[in-house]
Amino acid sequence: MEMNSPVGPNALDAQGVVGKPLNRVDGRLKVTGGARYAYEMQQDALYGFMVEASIGKGTIRSIDTSAAEKAPGVALVLTHRNAPEQGSGNHREAHPALTGPEVTRYGQPVAFVVAESFEQARAAAYLVNVKYDRESGKYALGSNLDSARPPHQKDGAPADSKVGDFAGAFAAAPVQIDVNYTTPLQSHAMMEPHATLAMWDGDKLILHTANQMLSQGQQAVATTLKIPPENVRLISPFIGGGFGGKLWVNADAILAAIAARQLKRPVKTALTRQQIFHVTTHRSDTIQRIRLATDRDGKILAIGHDVFSGNLPSEQTYEAAALQTRTLYAGPNRLTRHRLAPLDIPVASSMRAPGEAVGLLALECAMDELAEKLSLDPIELRVRNEPSEDPEKNIPYSSRHLIACMQEGAKRFGWDKRNARPGQVHDGRWLVGMGMAAATRGNPLRLSKANVRLNPDGTAMVRMAMTDIGTGTYTILAQIAAEMLGLPVEQVRVELGDTDFPEAAGSGGSFGAGSSGSALFEACQALREKLAQLAHMDPQTARFNNGSIESGEHSIRLAELVGSGVEADGEIRPGRNNKDFSQQSYGAHFAEVGVDADTGEVRLRRMLGVFTAGRVLNAKTARSQAIGGMVFGVGAALHEAMTLDPRFGYFVNHDLAEYHVPVHADIPAIDAVFLAELDDQSNPLKSKGIGELGICGAGAAIANAVYNACGVRIRDYPITLDKVIAKMPVQA
Repeated sequence: MEMNSPVGPNALDAQGVVGKPLNRVDGRLKVTGGARYAYEMQQDALYGFMVEASIGKGTIRSIDTSAAEKAPGVALVLTHRNAPEQGSGNHREAHPALTGPEVTRYGQPVAFVVAESFEQARAAAYLVNVKYDRESGKYALGSNLDSARPPHQKDGAPADSKVGDFAGAFAAAPVQIDVNYTTPLQSHAMMEPHATLAMWDGDKLILHTANQMLSQGQQAVATTLKIPPENVRLISPFIGGGFGGKLWVNADAILAAIAARQLKRPVKTALTRQQIFHVTTHRSDTIQRIRLATDRDGKILAIGHDVFSGNLPSEQTYEAAALQTRTLYAGPNRLTRHRLAPLDIPVASSMRAPGEAVGLLALECAMDELAEKLSLDPIELRVRNEPSEDPEKNIPYSSRHLIACMQEGAKRFGWDKRNARPGQVHDGRWLVGMGMAAATRGNPLRLSKANVRLNPDGTAMVRMAMTDIGTGTYTILAQIAAEMLGLPVEQVRVELGDTDFPEAAGSGGSFGAGSSGSALFEACQALREKLAQLAHMDPQTARFNNGSIESGEHSIRLAELVGSGVEADGEIRPGRNNKDFSQQSYGAHFAEVGVDADTGEVRLRRMLGVFTAGRVLNAKTARSQAIGGMVFGVGAALHEAMTLDPRFGYFVNHDLAEYHVPVHADIPAIDAVFLAELDDQSNPLKSKGIGELGICGAGAAIANAVYNACGVRIRDYPITLDKVIAKMPVQA
């Protein structure tokens, strides 16, 4: 099916199973250790350990592997001297490793040691002696803005946009805001490290690997190793978190595959936590300029957003932090621009809610600054600038209930008790404040396919190359199949994470549930029609209930119809609806914080998110996803930052002891609420993406609450006590 028209009433509208807060169907496997992750797959395998470059840019002058090769248990030491020729491309298309002496970034793999045990491989890796000719590099974004250039377009969206006369309207407006915000380098910091078990069966490669998008990864591995895609099989049924860090094939998969082919034995490898920070991807830091201009009543006349981010010279991926500014608020004169600076540091790529996550940290705080300048309530300012259609594309929204989210959130949070004047509310030594921010995230749809089979015993089997990164994919797919086929959820088995199954979009970009679920919906719809024909019933009026198909007074058990089994395939493809309608999910964040008047320490006291995201497929997993995103936003606002040594292109705090993320003590009362909504232009499920919506705007609500608490506006994230105390007024 191609999404070219609105979706009418369908089998999911009954809401019998879909939407209910069911427990995860894979939960028992996970808590009992039955769910096997990539590194836990058991084989008579050798173990690989990576050696990283210790310079930021230069050339390998010499590499001595003799001591490592003689070390106990060592079977192979791979370097650029004995690695095979590989295909090339950007990190989305290929991931060649050990291809030559050139060093383009700190942490680049320069050797791969394979031994009988992990300990032997690690010990031998430290015996590899590499000498370099060091070159000067460009490492810090702020020092290299002069070399920044417009990047290639991102997912069909141009890097720049212009509507009306921004410069003229801004200059003539009676009220103006012109502010700069910066966000830091960030790491995904997922629980499961990147890991791979590689084995060959003749000329066919099997990779048990931690990868969020297997169908895409299959092609990347094939391109890199110069083998047909059909000779590559990626298996990843369970993934211990990703946040975008496992969207692409990484060096662990390629080097394990190369070594396994040379040694004719399976090879297993996992990156250490420290290696992850340099060998895999990260989120670029950004420098953002926000310009807002209004009339005296707060109606936006001009809105501008300029964004700088950085990446390797060979890459075009940029942090599209101005995309939401093109659609969130009305205004006749608009200008957004992205610039990408070439830097000699590890690859920057997608991290949870790329673009909006950091873009809203700037835009929504600038809106708060504007509201104060206008003496308007921040919610009222946003209401006055609610667009009737997408202000740059001039197309209708598929659905938009942002005002409802703000109003409901204000009522639940007690927003009417907020004192608009900063620094007025005290709780002992704590200064207390409230802040809010709008949330929005794009709602894309990706090609996905699915197969569903009804077995002779009346159970159903669902298969697709989809992944579950801890978000609940197994559960919502089981619910969709159960709803469509009239079966208890317990009678549906879902098998995911294998490229031998039908192609799927994978987990990422908030398109996973909608894309994979819609493909399954279509497969189940096709199966319903086959079953109705077998039962000599009209497919349009047949009902599926309690393991039976019914029409009028006639009822037949499904198990009696299927013989040796009946199956059907389904497919979803984006169509005109993605071009004819502006599609986003929406929400509103509310936060209350305390700021220590003596130290500047910030503590979150409570937080609420109210969202609309089409049909909610599972109330429990949706709430969990939203709260998880909000916690991610707490980290962005108060904790997370990779510290770059600008002399060497080296991330100093490259472990979870020094890279701070929120822990239980940082997160008090927090809740997420979904308002009822169906979006019939989105997909057959009438759902929207949720996974990244929770983070969007969450950090800005906290930053705005900090200002309301103590009167200190921090525009350089994260908001740490040293930055706050430096601007705090002297206490009497």
